[in-house]
Amino acid sequence: MRISTTIFLTDETITPVRLARELEQRGFAGLYLPEHTHIPVSRDTAHPAGVPLPREYARTLDPFVALGQAAAVTERLALGTGVTLVAQHDPIALAKRVATLDHLSGGRFTFGVGYGWNREEAADHGVTWSTRRALTSDRLDLMRALWAPVPTGHTSASGPSLRPSEAWPKPAGGAPRTLLGGAAGPRLFDEIAARADGWMPVGGRGLTETLPVLRAAWEAAGRDPKTLQVVPYAVLPSAGKLAHYEELGCEEVVLQLPPGGEAEVLGVLDDFARYL
Repeated sequence: MRISTTIFLTDETITPVRLARELEQRGFAGLYLPEHTHIPVSRDTAHPAGVPLPREYARTLDPFVALGQAAAVTERLALGTGVTLVAQHDPIALAKRVATLDHLSGGRFTFGVGYGWNREEAADHGVTWSTRRALTSDRLDLMRALWAPVPTGHTSASGPSLRPSEAWPKPAGGAPRTLLGGAAGPRLFDEIAARADGWMPVGGRGLTETLPVLRAAWEAAGRDPKTLQVVPYAVLPSAGKLAHYEELGCEEVVLQLPPGGEAEVLGVLDDFARYL
């Protein structure tokens, strides 16, 4: 099982370049970065963990810029977002950003996609909260049209449609591996089966009960059972937990690093190296 990492990189933490080099030298499989463009101060949305919002949420680096730096100083380290809030982006510009990063990194990018939890942040991007899932689906379809090998149009149900267009570079493999995040349920699992390569469950709790439901939705959509990828995300590891994921068929797990400086982060990496 591949052991990757995630961290809230900020203006106060270890740098992307130093972290990426240290991860690759130690033999970690990948680096995933979260996204928040901003955090409105007057906020009605509670943090999902039910605690005051940690400082790092408002200070996150742009994940694509940071991953571009990481790509430039590594050769093998996989790179990903955990997660990109697609509804908050112009899909044409985002498709270009994703394709460029995947092309320049030699196909090392994983497109982690989510719907978000902060209503105020989404509203500032012009997103009506109740439509964010449908908007994400529509924008993913538009992006795939731009990544197609020949000019392909897209008729949008939620915004301007795309006329057949030349759009280069293409992602190295035609389209990047795409993983959807979100809470377990039929609606999410149907969407994964329709538009993604797998699921990125935060924390990885309850997989024994939920994986059979996801697999059923996957097969009902005509997808090959062997191709489903489930990547537990932001995991605080133990030997028993990682062995359980491996028994369930997970081929990758993403461990949570603290949003700290070099000494703290590298110390945790040294501890996590025992799981490699």
